[in-house]
Amino acid sequence: MAVFFAGRLIALLIIIVLLIVLLSAALFVVPQQQAYIIERFGKFLKVQFAGIHIRIPFVDRIAMKTNMRVNQLNVQLETKTLDNVFVTVVASTQFRVNPNDVATAYYELRDPAGQLRSYMEDALRSAIPALSLDDAFARKDDVAFDVQKTVGNEMSRFGFTVVKTLITAIDPSPQVKNAMDSINAAQREKEATRQRAEAQRIQIETQAAAEAEKTRLQGEGQANYRREIANGIVDQIKSLQAVGMNINDVNNVVLFNQYLDVMRSLSESGNAKTVVLPASTPGGYQDLYEQVTKAMLTANETK
Repeated sequence: MAVFFAGRLIALLIIIVLLIVLLSAALFVVPQQQAYIIERFGKFLKVQFAGIHIRIPFVDRIAMKTNMRVNQLNVQLETKTLDNVFVTVVASTQFRVNPNDVATAYYELRDPAGQLRSYMEDALRSAIPALSLDDAFARKDDVAFDVQKTVGNEMSRFGFTVVKTLITAIDPSPQVKNAMDSINAAQREKEATRQRAEAQRIQIETQAAAEAEKTRLQGEGQANYRREIANGIVDQIKSLQAVGMNINDVNNVVLFNQYLDVMRSLSESGNAKTVVLPASTPGGYQDLYEQVTKAMLTANETK
């Protein structure tokens, strides 16, 4: 009897162990951001996403564990621009499996990264040669958008979505870089020379305007000075005539005073000079007076 119960207990334990093994084989957990492709007898059955699921042990199998995260592929290739400059282009594209096309992505493409790389290189070799070097730098975002659109349409047929494409670098050869630097330096030097010439022109114009204004003011001052002298002489003549002197005596007195003023200015001048004049008075003055009078009469006759 005891042997019978012991045998039944062992059989029960075996059944429990088998049930546990079958249950563990039937249950499986899909982690977050992953998708499992389930096949039944080698034929696609379904796609299971994150969570706990059941399958038929030894009948259904997990054919593929697909990562649903965004992947990045870097592509580097050498091509030439429209103006025959060879450049090295570095592009980065981000792609992921479309959740609705997990089975298509698994069964259609054996090497998704390699296929995507080929599409990227072909699109870049078509886009860059249509642009000059300057346009390639200026329109790299447009190039990236066109590449993304072209590659995205192709990869969507295989269950992949191209999220973003970036042109991260466009590098000409060192010789081209040196030539570009020389051109930029020459252009900047040309502009600097033009600016210096313009500044010099403005300086000359300003200085000329200042000199002209200075001359004008000096002329006005000299004219005012002579006007005041003339007014003083007129007042002096009128004063002498008012006391009863005739015009000849008045002219003689005025001229003599002017003569004395000139002699005083010469004697007080700080410049070293020697002036030889018939300075004896009144004989010397009389000679000077006669010479000035003759000169004035000659000038009047000439007019």
